Amino acid sequence: MNSHKNCPVCNNNEFRPFLKVKDHFLTKQEFSLQTCPKCELVLTNPFPEKQEIGKYYDSDEYYSHPEKSTSFFSQIYEAVKKVNIKYKFKVATSGLQKGSLLDIGCGSGDFLNYAKEQGWNICGVEPNEKARQYSKEKTKSNILSPDEVLSQADHLYDVITMWHVLEHVEDLNWQCQQLKRILKPGGRLIIALPNIHSYDAQHYKEYWAAYDVPRHLYHFGFSTIRLLLNKHGFNFLKREPLKWDAYYIALLSEKSKSTPLTYPMAVLNAWKSNVKANKSREYSSNIYIFYAT
Repeated sequence: MNSHKNCPVCNNNEFRPFLKVKDHFLTKQEFSLQTCPKCELVLTNPFPEKQEIGKYYDSDEYYSHPEKSTSFFSQIYEAVKKVNIKYKFKVATSGLQKGSLLDIGCGSGDFLNYAKEQGWNICGVEPNEKARQYSKEKTKSNILSPDEVLSQADHLYDVITMWHVLEHVEDLNWQCQQLKRILKPGGRLIIALPNIHSYDAQHYKEYWAAYDVPRHLYHFGFSTIRLLLNKHGFNFLKREPLKWDAYYIALLSEKSKSTPLTYPMAVLNAWKSNVKANKSREYSSNIYIFYAT
């Protein structure tokens, strides 16, 4: 296991205990969350070695899959996903001329394919080989492995999107440097993240599915992600909610708790989270929009 000695956001050398959380999804192994008292970053500390982290993703359920399912839940999920993709694309590109878009962590390519249909020049990055190949076939476009990003030219993209990806990245500062390098000056960076200050995070505590240890290495609030991006030459533009995420996270959280009334309780708590966030802006997940200076 690796341990952080300094906070990757503010370089503070002090951490405090935050929460003990199990990997409810796969291994049932317990991990420690710590928090930086200076910038409020929460991180999984210690975290698995690079050669070990792969086993925590070793489940077909973790990746987006093209196979069609006839279950009621799957049909609802697919319908919501289509609505969500259109919404995310609108948020990401609102007010911009058509140009070049890079989606990092593109999965099976649904978002990229929609962007292509809207006339954008697209490229994707995907670490999972099976998903990468499927995305290539679906989009008929270039889908890179993470290592191939290093050979990308400077100032290449108008928009870069990361939908629930940054929390998985081990070296935050290196990743931000690469984003700044390949994004055009004035280009737009879109980062979607779970929000540790949301009502559902406070309600579910160690059962909150968005902690997703140890696959999620970092856990952000608004001020922390803003501080990280500011120090790498990005200015904050605005944030928008991902309201449907609250329902998905609540459902997974209720399943981890083995709640008898799983579905009704998930709907109730997700609804509460969104209602409270209408005032606080602390939604279960947020889209943060930055631009490169």
